[in-house]
Amino acid sequence: MKTSFWVIFLLCFIFTSCESNLKDVQNIYKTTFVPSGEADSINLKYTDSGRVKTKLQSLKMLDYSTAKNPFVEFPKGVLVTLYDQNNRTTTIHSDKAYSYKRTQIIDLQGNVKIVSHDGKVLQTNQLYFDQKNEWFFTEDFFRFIDNNGSYVEGKGIDFSKDFKIFNMQNNRGEINNID
Repeated sequence: MKTSFWVIFLLCFIFTSCESNLKDVQNIYKTTFVPSGEADSINLKYTDSGRVKTKLQSLKMLDYSTAKNPFVEFPKGVLVTLYDQNNRTTTIHSDKAYSYKRTQIIDLQGNVKIVSHDGKVLQTNQLYFDQKNEWFFTEDFFRFIDNNGSYVEGKGIDFSKDFKIFNMQNNRGEINNID
């Protein structure tokens, strides 16, 4: 009877000591998701033929270019200024942004606001931008206000970068002046 007690005690001791070593080994091989690059207070300018076309400002940028699906994160928001051929500006602001390299999609999140050079304003909580096709889209609630006070709001919209082509799925609004 004493022998079986010691055998059971010894087995319990062995299994509990292996348990902690196994967890330590698992933690050694556990990978963490960390950025390969990090920058604070960035001010990037994209130029073409000596002319500034886009300016991007952010307090923080995290680069995950070594991830399986590489992306860049702007956890403290972005302010993007777009310049047209006449040097007129359109600004885009959001609380957070992600730029996915493979799909060329930018995901703007939180208090997204676009203000065009002629006073048009679009507001939503999340907005995607397809860089390849220069096309914005969202399934979230949006509000678009024209420079003459007209507005359209609803769920789901997609539109061209220059605000000339709109497709709306479920909307309502008020048009003040039709030319």
